[in-house]
Amino acid sequence: MEVRAVAKYVRVSPLKVKRVTDLIKGKQVEEAIKILNFTRIGNARKVKKVLKSAMANAQNNFGLASNTLYVKRAFVDKGSILKRMKPRARGRADMIRRRTSHITVIVEG
Repeated sequence: MEVRAVAKYVRVSPLKVKRVTDLIKGKQVEEAIKILNFTRIGNARKVKKVLKSAMANAQNNFGLASNTLYVKRAFVDKGSILKRMKPRARGRADMIRRRTSHITVIVEG
């Protein structure tokens, strides 16, 4: 049975989070948490939070044991972009794009 957890509008670029989600695809949940604990990429904390939420959903809503769960899919979608202006020389302005992400983790057991 597939169980999912989604974190929407996370204030980080999707490309940076994708590096982390690629590390845990297809791994057992306990092994994935260990990988995320020792990964030096800063966004591993956010992915670990979503992974733990998916584990909790599987245990509480469907009664699945945590030792049988594995990460079936983990992916990142683009969220909305916060557009800001930054003043530049000679009265001009540059567009600053602050990207957001939707992090999805699907576990199966």
